[in-house]
Amino acid sequence: MQMLYNSDHYVVVEFDMGTDVSSDGEASTKGAYEIVDKFSRRGIFLNGAVADGFKAGVDALVEGDPTEEEVDEFIGNYTLLAQQPVILH
Repeated sequence: MQMLYNSDHYVVVEFDMGTDVSSDGEASTKGAYEIVDKFSRRGIFLNGAVADGFKAGVDALVEGDPTEEEVDEFIGNYTLLAQQPVILH
């Protein structure tokens, strides 16, 4: 588990889900992501194709040297579906 992003609004954590070997023999790390919206106190867990799409979007976003607001806007598109409440105990 590795924290990738922490702003006033969001936290993004990456989980290593092992390695995946493609048909051409190349190994790549499979990842899953948990995004927590601090204001709504809800989170979402992304894995599989959705996690791959999230990673590709982040990689493209980072190439352009984005501002914190641009990153938060991108992440906000994924938290629209967040249903899991964050419970502190």
